[in-house]
Amino acid sequence: MAVNIVPVKKIAEITLDCCTPVLAGVLTRDDATTLADAFKVLSDPARLRLLSLVAAQPGGECCVCDLVTPLGVSQPTVSHHLKVLNQAGLLEREKRGTWVFYKAVPSRLEAIRSALQPA
Repeated sequence: MAVNIVPVKKIAEITLDCCTPVLAGVLTRDDATTLADAFKVLSDPARLRLLSLVAAQPGGECCVCDLVTPLGVSQPTVSHHLKVLNQAGLLEREKRGTWVFYKAVPSRLEAIRSALQPA
C-alpha cells in the first residue's frame, strides 16, 4: 500500500529586521508577502485565543493538554492550530515526556507589532 506524503508549507517567519513598517514607506513584494503570511496565521480567532492563552500563563508557557477546555474545540483542532503558530515562529514547542509545552516568541510578536507602528 502506497503512502502519500503531503509536504507541509513552511510559513515565512517574521523577524525584527524583516520589513519596513507598513506606514513608513512602500513595502517590497517580499516584505508584503511575509507580513501577509503572518497576518493570515493570526486571522483565525482560535489561533489568536491560543496565542493569548499561552502568553497569559504563569511563566509564559502552557501544556497542550491545558488548552483544549478553554478553547472549546477538540484536541486535534488545538494541535493543528498550535502547529500553524509554531511553523510561523510565533510559538516555540518543547516535548517533555508525552506532553508538549508551548510558549510565545516575544521577538516574533514584537516584529509584527513594529511593522504596524506609525511612521
